[in-house]
Amino acid sequence: MDGTESVTSRAHAALGRLGFDLHRYPVRLEYLDGVLTMEGELPDIAAKKRALERGAALPEVRWVADRLRVEPSVGMSDAEVLDHIRDVLLSEPTFDECAVRVRRGGALDVFREPPRPRGALEVAVEEGIVRLEGAVPSLSHKRLAGVLSWWAPGTRDVVNALEVDASEEDNDDEISDAVRIVLEKDPLLDASELGVSAELSRVTLRGRMASEEQRRIAEHDAWYVFGVDDVSNEIEVSPDVASAPWRRVAAS
Repeated sequence: MDGTESVTSRAHAALGRLGFDLHRYPVRLEYLDGVLTMEGELPDIAAKKRALERGAALPEVRWVADRLRVEPSVGMSDAEVLDHIRDVLLSEPTFDECAVRVRRGGALDVFREPPRPRGALEVAVEEGIVRLEGAVPSLSHKRLAGVLSWWAPGTRDVVNALEVDASEEDNDDEISDAVRIVLEKDPLLDASELGVSAELSRVTLRGRMASEEQRRIAEHDAWYVFGVDDVSNEIEVSPDVASAPWRRVAAS
C-alpha cells in the first residue's frame, strides 16, 4: 500500500466510525500532495462537518477540498431555493438596512437597495449549492444569513463568502450568542429551556426539549452556524416540557 492509498484507506475507516451508512452515502476520496478531496452526499449537516473534521485530522493532510453535500429535505429547483432564500432575507428584520440582490445566470436582480445601505447580500444557487457574497455589518449578520440559507428545504450546501465590514474579533462568546439567536429564531423550536456554551469553537447544548425530533433540530441549527467546529448535544428529552409554539400552531 503506497502513501496515497494509506491516507484514503484511513480516511475511509474514520468515516465508517461516524455512524452513517457508507453504502447508502458513499464518499469518494482522493489524496494528492497533502490535499484530501472528499466528495459525496451525506444525510445531514452533522455528518458533513464531522466527516470534514475526520479527514483534516490525518497527519498527512494539509488541506481538505470540500465537495460534500447534504441530502436535501425536499427536492427543489435552484430557482425555488433562490426565491425562498430571497424572501427570507427580505423579511428578516436584521437585514432591513442591507441591500438584497439575486444572481440568476449572468443577470443580477436588485430586490432592495436602501438609500444608505449598511451592507449588501448577493445570493446565487447552483445545483442546490447556495453562495452568499457581499458585505455585512457584523459576524452575527454573516452567521444568520448562512443559517437562513441552510434552512431552505432544497439546500445541499452553503458557501458563505460574506465579508464583514467592521474589524471584529471572533471568539467563543460571539459563537454562543449566534447559536442562541438561531435557536430562538427557529419556528420549529421552543428554546426557552436551552443553554448554550462554547469553548474553542466547540458548542455544548444543554436543557430539555419535548421530543427527540426537536433535540435533533437544535443540534443541526448549531452545526449550521459559521465557525462551529463541533457540537455536543446534552439536551434531555422530556415529554412534560411545556407546549412549544410550533406545537400549538400545528394543532390549530
